[in-house]
Amino acid sequence: MKRNLLKNLFVVICVMAAMPAAAQFKLGKAVSAGAKALKAATLTDAQMAAYVKESVDWMDEHNPVTPDDDPYTIRLKKLTEGLTEVDGMPLNFKVYRVIDVNAFACADGSVRVFSSLMDIMSDDELLGIIGHEIGHVACRHSKNAFKTELLTGALKDGISSVGGKAAQLTDSQLGQLGESLVNSKYSQKQEKEADDYGYDFLKANGKNPWGMVMAFEKFQKMEGEAGATSTYMSRMFSSHPETADRIKRMTERCQADNIARP
Repeated sequence: MKRNLLKNLFVVICVMAAMPAAAQFKLGKAVSAGAKALKAATLTDAQMAAYVKESVDWMDEHNPVTPDDDPYTIRLKKLTEGLTEVDGMPLNFKVYRVIDVNAFACADGSVRVFSSLMDIMSDDELLGIIGHEIGHVACRHSKNAFKTELLTGALKDGISSVGGKAAQLTDSQLGQLGESLVNSKYSQKQEKEADDYGYDFLKANGKNPWGMVMAFEKFQKMEGEAGATSTYMSRMFSSHPETADRIKRMTERCQADNIARP
């Protein structure tokens, strides 16, 4: 039985790690009547944010969001106190109670953290990951990745309109789009840019950027444990030596700024 498709152009500009297909996010969307004329290259930040906001709202409705009085929500709210905006964009945070180790930030300012990631990370480490994910959005990496997918990938043939009626994406197209987005890997250059932005973002907001180093160290340790490598780790770190290099770079930045390690 097909899911009802939402009424506007479906986009998931989320910087998120790969997860089992259809295990967490069941995607459905309809393309708006004027979508054919909307070229990816002409999408403004405001348009992107609007599309993403609608997508995130749909995902929030179809995934287990922890309530305000849940310990996970209380912890995340306390950790992110003072992190209100990035480049003028308001931030909002929620927890998904799911088994995958994951976190992502979207172009509308939505940040979603998975409970299983919170289970294995300290407060400082979790903030380091949040800062890094926000960095991908601020550096426009996720926006550029979507433009490429919009022009060449799953949505290419779905963006059309006939007689002013919205053309709908098939379940197959939606699955292809979701898979391509959640499995995408950023270049080492982009990961470093997100690291640097995340460092500056955390420092500017009174958070200790050592948390990023500590999170990377924990992932590096997990990489060496049999069966411990997650899809999230695979996306963030292309190779073990690269992980070590990123740890070294961020450690040197913390030391140069005379910031004490927690």
